[in-house]
Amino acid sequence: MNSTDSETDAFREAAECLKTLGHPARLRIIDLLLQGRYTVGELADACSIPSHVASEHLRLLKICGFLGSERDGRRIYYHVSEPHLEDLMGCLRSRFGVQATGSSGGE
Repeated sequence: MNSTDSETDAFREAAECLKTLGHPARLRIIDLLLQGRYTVGELADACSIPSHVASEHLRLLKICGFLGSERDGRRIYYHVSEPHLEDLMGCLRSRFGVQATGSSGGE
């Protein structure tokens, strides 16, 4: 495999992850998680979507390595594990005039 092939593979992977980010609910979830950790139910409520839909969004974001989770008793909390998402969300906020989500609800 030469460097062009590996660059092509890297761009392909980047495109797949950008497709994953290209959903309003997923962007909202990331925005919330940049402010703190949340459970599926808390994210579902904040995004006005059913819990099973929030779970699917979280699953896809975890596959790309954007999110991590940790158990605290019976609850599972999600958090951002990709530090570059802060910069990406900053660009989106600036470009589209979106304010950062307040920290009500998360920790």
